[in-house]
Amino acid sequence: MIVLTLYSRPGCHLCDEMKAVVQRATRATTTPITIDEIDISTDPGLEARYGLEIPVLMVDGKKAAKYRVTEEELTRLLKARSGG
Repeated sequence: MIVLTLYSRPGCHLCDEMKAVVQRATRATTTPITIDEIDISTDPGLEARYGLEIPVLMVDGKKAAKYRVTEEELTRLLKARSGG
């Protein structure tokens, strides 16, 4: 199981773009994946940590991308994590 965590906030166009890439890339894999979307605007600590860097994508707790990721990059990353 791969856990993707996406730190974002409402009204963020880069966040919306990354969510779409994540959805497409995860549909293309057979590996079980959990996606946690976290709205940083509801948590002052997260807002302070990620405020200017969103969106931030974590793969199994490690930062994999910020601002943008391509579908190809994410697919390659997911394949590497799943051992395929």
